[in-house]
Amino acid sequence: MEVRHAIEIASSFILVALLVGIPLYGWVRGVKVYEAFVEGAKEGFNVAIRIIPFLVAILAAVGAFRGAGAMDALAKVVGPVTGPLGLPPEVLPMAIVRPFSGSGALGLLGNIFATPGLGPDSYAGRLGSILQGSTETTFYVLSVYCGAVGIVRYRHALLAGLSADLTGLIASVVIARMLWG
Repeated sequence: MEVRHAIEIASSFILVALLVGIPLYGWVRGVKVYEAFVEGAKEGFNVAIRIIPFLVAILAAVGAFRGAGAMDALAKVVGPVTGPLGLPPEVLPMAIVRPFSGSGALGLLGNIFATPGLGPDSYAGRLGSILQGSTETTFYVLSVYCGAVGIVRYRHALLAGLSADLTGLIASVVIARMLWG
């Protein structure tokens, strides 16, 4: 119980430090913070326009995989192995979809929350929530952002991204088991 309380207190201070600290640091360094923010927002909008075709492609592929039932079949096969390790079959589809689509993974997390007997306060709900914040949409990022700027050879970035996703998955399970296990 003490670890969870310490984490809650630390997270509150970290959030405030980030929201206040980053603009304050820029201001102290002589950066016109608001102007820099607006310029970054303009650039972000232009990037968003360029990535739309890549976004549509990756979302269609993930939707087809889920719609064909391949996701459920894979979870049934792998679930008995991952369950004893702390990754229940209900969260496994989310762990598989997350590297491809953040919104798809969020939808699966919503399904976990809405499932009777699970819900947001269950181990699966808490693990899914931690997983959502601890992993990245690696394939989405690579296809969209590298595709938008014309990078086609990104094998090292793929290995690094998937390694980070695996680390986030393992850390999510360890933290969830430590706090609620």
